[in-house]
Amino acid sequence: MEKTTPAPDVEGAIETRGIEPVPDSERRGRVRELFPTWVAANISVLLLTMGAGLVVSNGLNFFQVLLVAVLAPVVSYGIVGVLTIAGKRGGAPGMTLSRAVFGQRGNLFPGAVTWIARWGWETINAVTGAYAVLTILNLLFGIKSNTPLIIVTLLFFVGATFTVSGMGRKVLLLCNKWSAYLFGAFSVAVLGYLVAETDWSAVFSRPAGSTALLVAGVGTIAAGGISWAPSGADFSRYLPRTASSKGIVGNTIAGAGIVVVPLVLMGAVMAVGTPDLAKATDPVSFIGKLLPMWLSVPYLLIALIGMLLINSMSMYSAGFTAQTLGFKIPRAWAVSVNAVISLVFGSLLMIVATSFISSFISFLTLLAVSFSAWIGVFGVDMLRGRVYDPKALMDTSRTSAYWYQGGFAWQAMVAWAAGLVIGLCFTSVSWFSGPLADSWLGKNGLGWAVTIVIAAALYWVLPRQRTASANELAAAEKAVEDALVG
Repeated sequence: MEKTTPAPDVEGAIETRGIEPVPDSERRGRVRELFPTWVAANISVLLLTMGAGLVVSNGLNFFQVLLVAVLAPVVSYGIVGVLTIAGKRGGAPGMTLSRAVFGQRGNLFPGAVTWIARWGWETINAVTGAYAVLTILNLLFGIKSNTPLIIVTLLFFVGATFTVSGMGRKVLLLCNKWSAYLFGAFSVAVLGYLVAETDWSAVFSRPAGSTALLVAGVGTIAAGGISWAPSGADFSRYLPRTASSKGIVGNTIAGAGIVVVPLVLMGAVMAVGTPDLAKATDPVSFIGKLLPMWLSVPYLLIALIGMLLINSMSMYSAGFTAQTLGFKIPRAWAVSVNAVISLVFGSLLMIVATSFISSFISFLTLLAVSFSAWIGVFGVDMLRGRVYDPKALMDTSRTSAYWYQGGFAWQAMVAWAAGLVIGLCFTSVSWFSGPLADSWLGKNGLGWAVTIVIAAALYWVLPRQRTASANELAAAEKAVEDALVG
């Protein structure tokens, strides 16, 4: 059984609580705190590049891009918002609550997939942040990129990320709030510059693209949002049980949408005059070419802070996932594992890889599928009205109410595995193509949607797993004691 010594309150600067559920007496969070949290989670110049890709690669016109930019955050962060409600119910991180669904041992499988996927997400963000630093150095001082400088900028970015994520929730909330204000102000300035300088006749004269590529575009933009689904509860576990569920979902969608929509549209507008934007090896330096220095440098500095916070939030959640998997180390030290991994992988991506954008889109596609199997199962379990037992969540022995059969909830495991395998069959990336990738669903980039539907449907129709009764738990505990005595 895991150590459950109560952690101190988090009112200090550094959060010391791990994965143990937050007592009701310490749940002083407010629903409105979720708005700047999800604003900060989307402050990334990669959305500009993805918006450009909708024009150049998908062939969409301005109004189709607008539709994609609105639908994607509504779909993806709608899912995130619904699953975030679990945090106020159970007061624990998402992957810890997942123990109640998959069993104490069974949860190790989706937990491991989530943790590994976080490596990729943090690597992508670290690389983008490093590119932002390199671009600023080039604009201000004419310093050109080289291998030693790449390593130094990665070290700077990952080190700053580790510091912020290690300090915990209170510091993240403060940073998220001010970065949202600053990035919003500078985004308005960039938008105003584009309005004045863009050839709008060229923007609006583009022909419409196919419906299939429009749907695929929604999936591509939504994939980044879906990746936050297992982490939603991490940021709502300090909310009181009486917090508004509608408010949780609404603030999640609004916080993401207010950033995603304008950034994707700005990228699409930029791409009309600079079609090479969507294929750039460096996803950041184009900003210095398209905007005047007085605007590009401060904008990149604020965007750099935003990308640092995205990575900090991801590492914050990854620390909980590592603890859930059984790493007996404090959350801050668990974060350091992901920091080292993102540093190593980031160096390889910047120095060795030939196409950042291709690698990024492939990663997003696989990321969405890997998280979607968990979403389908966990979402159905939530909708059934799951009530989380704090003691059982932390008890990883056979006396836990969430031990089920040998530590596994086979219904959840079967649904999760089937959804994952079938979803991959409909998925195609630059280096992998499933046997059903040429189907209508595959060509429309809906492998992630197939994964959710299959996992959710299977889990819904399979017999419900039974939680052990108090008498059964007492008998199991006595059997363990007898075995130890014997």
